[in-house]
Amino acid sequence: MAEADPGALAGLAAVPEVAVADAAALDAQLRAATAPFVVRGLVRDWPLVQAGLESGRAARDYLLRRRRDTRFTVSVGQPGSDGRLFYDAAMGMNFQVVRAKLPEIFAKIDETEGDPAAPPIYLASIDVHDFFQGLHEANHVDLGDRQCLASIWIGTRTRIAAHNDMPANLACVAAGRRRFTLFPPEQFRNLYLGPLDNTPAGRAVSMVDFSNPDFAAHPKFREALAHAQVVELEPGDALHIPSMWYHHVEGLEPFNILLNYWWRDTPAWLGTPQDALNHALLAIRDLPPAQKAHWRDLFDHYVFDNDDAVTAHIPEGGRSILAPLTPETASRIRTYLLRQLSR
Repeated sequence: MAEADPGALAGLAAVPEVAVADAAALDAQLRAATAPFVVRGLVRDWPLVQAGLESGRAARDYLLRRRRDTRFTVSVGQPGSDGRLFYDAAMGMNFQVVRAKLPEIFAKIDETEGDPAAPPIYLASIDVHDFFQGLHEANHVDLGDRQCLASIWIGTRTRIAAHNDMPANLACVAAGRRRFTLFPPEQFRNLYLGPLDNTPAGRAVSMVDFSNPDFAAHPKFREALAHAQVVELEPGDALHIPSMWYHHVEGLEPFNILLNYWWRDTPAWLGTPQDALNHALLAIRDLPPAQKAHWRDLFDHYVFDNDDAVTAHIPEGGRSILAPLTPETASRIRTYLLRQLSR
């Protein structure tokens, strides 16, 4: 019999809270952060937050008045799934992805709001600028010169498996409540990640059911919990999630809205590490052991331990892509890879 413990997440460490007086103070906190932090009430004065405090329907009406006349991508789960959007028993998905206009989607939420057995309805990572008019202008955080992707997440009660993202993240609750359970990046081995390619939403997710963890199947999850932090966010609260931190997300109310901002601290012309990992799976993982060991050594030399000794023997003007990358040399690498991969 599986060793399940539904109370295992009780008593986790709380995410630290900070106070910020203005955009400059928030910027300083974000630049210094190496771990998550919460700012209570950061966006409490947003009109969308005020509408949500009135009711879920008022928040939906606010969004409907600002929607663009286009189809939205929406995930619809199974009745009685307790809001969990995850794999089914055959490692397919336990939800369907459809496209519909926002009034149709919200009409369905109106019909089922408050029914605990209703199928979860979830609009994930909807681009604020592409799908709404004026929403960003009336409801946004001043993040200075960061080049941000602003997204909105709308849904009924949901449970989203722990995953991570490469960009840094500021997540702002606009309606309902959300619970985040967070883990440092190095805990990935203890989270029992699923496939890299067959994923619910593009990132590998923890296979652990946080509402009822099975420690017989996932014994190292206890170690992950020893490093976990948890927070419940109210309307107007914001959470900073640093790059690569894992986060399990629960929408706790019958209707929930979150706006978030993603940004990278590295140039946009750099490649994506996930692409490099996928390429390494293709090209290196299944080599004979001696060859794989040599490539590990080469990666350490050129990528992970890349000190001055790597290029000291090469004239400075002739170091090519071994020199610090520029947009031009990055483009040359990308062009070369595309040519090689298309062979």
